Amino acid sequence: QVQLVESGGGLVQAGGSLRLSCAASGRTFSSYSMGWFRQAPGKEREFVAAISWSGGSTYYAGSVKGRFTIARDNAKNTVYLQMNSLKPEDTAVYYCATGRGGRDFEGYNYWGQGTQVTVSS
Repeated sequence: QVQLVESGGGLVQAGGSLRLSCAASGRTFSSYSMGWFRQAPGKEREFVAAISWSGGSTYYAGSVKGRFTIARDNAKNTVYLQMNSLKPEDTAVYYCATGRGGRDFEGYNYWGQGTQVTVSS
């Protein structure tokens, strides 16, 4: 059974920073890509960032590129999302996921429960 547990969400003012973590268990973490997605109220879930199994390749949505950084520590079975220069429109529930990777939901077969990020103006 694969488990993904996100942490690090919270309330922050616009311009601030947060670092999300996602701890994985139940499978060989280092063999799979990891991704972060988010879902704002009344909106569909959208791709945020992804990282290959080795960490050698990263991908970002245009709306977060240059502000967010995805990284992974395979020794700790953890993936991170460093979020800087946060904007109110970044407010959402953030989910981590694991699978073959990519920008689409279909590339991920296991999901965490999500962590709330709220950015106040």
